[in-house]
Amino acid sequence: MTPLPAPYAWIDQVIASGEAPRTLIEARRRFGVAEAPGQADNPQILAWARELGVEADYVRDEISWCGLFMGVVVERAGWRPVERLLAARSWLRFGQPADRPSLGDILVFWRGSKTGWQGHVGLYVGEDSTAFHVLGGNQGDRVCIARIARNRLLGARRPRWRIAQPRGVRPVRLLAAGKLSENEA
Repeated sequence: MTPLPAPYAWIDQVIASGEAPRTLIEARRRFGVAEAPGQADNPQILAWARELGVEADYVRDEISWCGLFMGVVVERAGWRPVERLLAARSWLRFGQPADRPSLGDILVFWRGSKTGWQGHVGLYVGEDSTAFHVLGGNQGDRVCIARIARNRLLGARRPRWRIAQPRGVRPVRLLAAGKLSENEA
């Protein structure tokens, strides 16, 4: 498994404790997956599209794949992905609204224009005073953690827990380190 950057090593401890939400566990398993360089495609990313039944719409890993990543995370965590899962803003219909984003919640951001159609979706792993720290796909052409400005957030969504919400689902305050992501496409 690809190691996490040092400021996020605590995520593996939360997972090992048994208190992590399943979305975080599944996203962590895919950390480091990257697009193939040039015109080649990563067979793993294309396999996600086949697994989710969207291979007709998703034929190359140069297509924005943050929604595809979220779809495979949610599916393997035991929930049904949203319809039109490749469209990041479609994830605003997943689960239930989360008034206060917390570990493992799905965050949906605008890209380009707040009122436009473009977006980005990823998983909350923490926040600082100016940004959310997001574990997502297609962030610099890979599954990684990026800081995304708080003012770009359209909504936070939480799975509907079947039994009990894991104890690890809570807001996480982190230090502001690294530049802000400006375009996740």
